[in-house]
Amino acid sequence: MKNLKRQWKFIVVLIAGAVGLISQFALHSKSLFSIGNLQFPVHAIIIDIIGILMAISLLLEIFHDWKTGRYGVDILAVIAVVSTILIGDVWAEWMILVMMTGGETLEDYATGQANKELRALLDKTPRIANKLVDGKITEVKVDDLQVGDTVLIKPGQQVPVDGQIVKGTSSFDQSSLTGESVPVTKNPGDELMSGSVNGDVAVEMKVTKAAKDSEYQSIVALVKSSQAQPAKFVKMADRYAIPFTVISLIIGGVAWAVSGDATRFAEVMVVASPCPLLIAAPVALVSGMSSMSAHHIIVKSGPTLEKLARAKTFAFDKTGTLTENQLIVDPVVTDDKSFDQKELQSLAASVEQQSSHVIASSLVKATDKDLIHPVTNLKETTAQGVEGDVDGKHVKVGKLSFVAPGHEKLNVTSTAVYVSVDGKFAGYITLKDKMRPESPKTIERLRRQGAEDIMMLTGDHKQVAEKVAKEAGITDVRSELLPSQKIQAIKDVPKHLRPVVITGDGVNDAPSLTAADVGIAMGAKGATAASESADAVIMVNDISKVNDAVAISKHTMKVANIDVLTAIGVVIIIELIAFTGVIPAFWGAILQEVVDMITISLGLLAKTKPSDKQFGLEEK
Repeated sequence: MKNLKRQWKFIVVLIAGAVGLISQFALHSKSLFSIGNLQFPVHAIIIDIIGILMAISLLLEIFHDWKTGRYGVDILAVIAVVSTILIGDVWAEWMILVMMTGGETLEDYATGQANKELRALLDKTPRIANKLVDGKITEVKVDDLQVGDTVLIKPGQQVPVDGQIVKGTSSFDQSSLTGESVPVTKNPGDELMSGSVNGDVAVEMKVTKAAKDSEYQSIVALVKSSQAQPAKFVKMADRYAIPFTVISLIIGGVAWAVSGDATRFAEVMVVASPCPLLIAAPVALVSGMSSMSAHHIIVKSGPTLEKLARAKTFAFDKTGTLTENQLIVDPVVTDDKSFDQKELQSLAASVEQQSSHVIASSLVKATDKDLIHPVTNLKETTAQGVEGDVDGKHVKVGKLSFVAPGHEKLNVTSTAVYVSVDGKFAGYITLKDKMRPESPKTIERLRRQGAEDIMMLTGDHKQVAEKVAKEAGITDVRSELLPSQKIQAIKDVPKHLRPVVITGDGVNDAPSLTAADVGIAMGAKGATAASESADAVIMVNDISKVNDAVAISKHTMKVANIDVLTAIGVVIIIELIAFTGVIPAFWGAILQEVVDMITISLGLLAKTKPSDKQFGLEEK
């Protein structure tokens, strides 16, 4: 609506100009009245009325900003309009109005160009699905699909919601979700993510999640969230507002005093109009956000880019962030000579195969499928473990107090599950976090990008945390932390080491992400509480995207600063030329339009690829 309002302002100004041209040059309208030396024909009255209304509108915005303690350069635009009205230069006044409203419209266009990746994502949202009912295909809305429905996915079609293949084998392009450039082959039983694109073979899929909970729709929801709160953009020109305004007024005032002609003041004020300065930073910041999107990073607001560019401290959660959300067996320890390691793991994995707990799923995934046998009489005791019958043996897996209540406490420092067979303690299986292959390189690159402190915040045991931190290359380790203690650790970071950026996934990280200056969520598994609380969301399962986010932010802020300073420099040079009286107000306004175009073009450079140095790729 705001963009539409801006466009209508521009259209109204153009219509007023067209009417004015016809009135003055075709109809040769005469002055309806005069005030002193000023004549007021129809075209002058129309343009003056519009100029006064827009000046009042801008003044109201300025007073609102002053109340909030922000001092901008908009006052120069008001002075320019009022000056041309007072000296009776109608067409210079009209050009200023064109410049003001046209600059805003150009900004909206540039913003739209910079934002097209986000719009493309929204445009590709699956809307129709081929539901199978009694063997017949029925087209239904994706939102109407229920868990348990069967859907036919034809070649080249998007997967409408998350589900599981029940019939057929095909390859699926998941690049928009995971960043994987090579299609992935999926077989019956494999999970499918909504938004992935089917290859050459039709498959049947059972719906496992409703549309609102599915992968692609979760990403779209995050994008809509980022668009709903776009632009608390800091007007970077406001940092220079007071000195720039003072300099411009001095140049205009001296020009008036030297020439003795108020017209000279108006000519300087016309070229001092701040539109280029106001456009520079927003265009660059939106371009940077667009570049982030192209790298599978969703940024929810402009200030996030500014903070990322200046960040000095980076904190990481351990599980699911530095490590994969998956444990690997390391090692299996038997306590009974009648069982070897292979058989003990087979019995434990067989009992755990229906559990959704991360330890259970990791154990099952790490066990050969041929070693997983059917289980009967399965029973799960919440927060304790599971038990069931496998190959005639009663197997219990879980905490030591659950599987062998009378057994002495064991000194096991790793994550472990304990196993008993037919009521007798048989051993335990230790598991460790599987390090993301890109984690050590990510930490190294962050240091090259200027990080002064990198720490790991985790609720895990000290020994486990230190082992992971050493492998990742992190020396500042905070372990056995509750969520409240993680928040306190972030708050305790001294001022000279801020801004603080924390990266995490999962529900327990949400408070920490909110407490940090910038919270980054690993959102590849969908919109969790962490994603909702974060300032930025990495939509692929790749922590090195933190490096990309920092590099793009640094590049964006560099472009924005150069753009603003270039605009200020060019405007002041034109003001000094206008001081001599060689630039009439009308042509000064046209020059301002040229500067607007230059400013927008420079701002769009934020979409270009950052240098290798900004990406942290340079050699030490």
